Amino acid sequence: MNATSTKQKSSDRTNVAIIGMGTVGAGVARLLIDHGDRTARHAGKTIWLSKAVVRDLSKPRGIDLPEGVLTDSIDDVLNDPEIDVVIQLMGGLSPAREVMLRAMEAGKDIVTANKALLAEHGAELFTRARELGRSIAFEAAVAGGIPIIANISQCLSANQIESLEGILNGTSNFIVSQMDEKGAGYDETVKRAQELGYAEADPAMDVDGTDAAQKLAILSHLAFGATVDWRDIPRNGIDGLDPADLVYARQLGYRIKLLATARLVDGELELSVAPTLVAIGTPMAEVRDAFNAIRVVGDAVGPVFYHGLGAGQMPTASAVVADVIDTAVGRTPITFETLEYFSVERPPRTAQRDVDRLRGRYYLRLRVANDPGTLAAIAGVLSSHSISIASVIQHEPKSKDEANAAENTVPLVIMTHEASEGAASRATTDIEALPAISGQVVRMPVRE
Repeated sequence: MNATSTKQKSSDRTNVAIIGMGTVGAGVARLLIDHGDRTARHAGKTIWLSKAVVRDLSKPRGIDLPEGVLTDSIDDVLNDPEIDVVIQLMGGLSPAREVMLRAMEAGKDIVTANKALLAEHGAELFTRARELGRSIAFEAAVAGGIPIIANISQCLSANQIESLEGILNGTSNFIVSQMDEKGAGYDETVKRAQELGYAEADPAMDVDGTDAAQKLAILSHLAFGATVDWRDIPRNGIDGLDPADLVYARQLGYRIKLLATARLVDGELELSVAPTLVAIGTPMAEVRDAFNAIRVVGDAVGPVFYHGLGAGQMPTASAVVADVIDTAVGRTPITFETLEYFSVERPPRTAQRDVDRLRGRYYLRLRVANDPGTLAAIAGVLSSHSISIASVIQHEPKSKDEANAAENTVPLVIMTHEASEGAASRATTDIEALPAISGQVVRMPVRE
């Protein structure tokens, strides 16, 4: 059944509009138009694409829309009482926020993929939705085609989530995977990612950890009842990643991944986004290219692992259309009202743990003077901060890259036993102040 070619009574269908017909919007339209029989089977009614709002009517969309669907006026949607659901696919914060508020005030339920908007204005938007008796569905906002929102909110609701960690940004994972497997440099790999459409012209939010932090803030609210400003999540990106660290990590039995982590420890929530050494052979270490993965541990179910494409036209469109179906059926309004997402009236269940108290093992890479006593001096600093050394790599110099004759320095890699973030940070500062150290110390957390 074609979702827009067969006229039906309004009671037999849910009318929807798309605002923002970029890559994902075109994918959503394709699913609604080409697979109307499929969506109708799951919804019990036709999902009818009534309008698609764009800025430029002349721009090619990669899909033939029925006559009268395409418009450049949002008012064509807001003033149409027959349109039930607005699929809000505009990026950024403004005017996306204003459009969403206007759509809800016009009596529309919302489906969105805009994680930045929810991370920034979630409390305001969800509160307003409840005041108006509307719902907001947002599965596509985190991890693309992986149904992690539904799984945490519904399927795992019998559990106390103890931890979740994941690769939440496909762009950064593609870049790191290519650097690791092909030995390519960072700038070269970013350019390749842009050519393939994995990275934007300005990939800053992907590579500096912002995108992953925003998604982690949303997941932390759902899994732990935490109210977290994504800016308060300690984060480091991959934009400063050196290929040498990928090589050393492999020698130690690890791969480096940009890992977003949330762990419940003594009733407090440890949060971080950072390039992390992940043990080879574990499922997370084997996640390649633009794929995402999330590992959730519940007190009843134990560890559960989700893996799939976290971005791209059709994986994201898949999550969007699933939300549209749930909204049409009536599942989303029930869940939305019951769970009280981002409620300002419900106090947070979990507080964020102080950064200095986060605990874990660390990888340190230093360039040190090739002199007697250097390692002893470094070990002394670590010991003064109650950090013990698990292993050391110091190859004999074989080239100018490894030993700078003028500076008489060599690379040194240290793996520590468990320590607090505060101690590791202070020790790093003190080590950098040693006369035998050249440049900054590279420090990354380690996950087994």
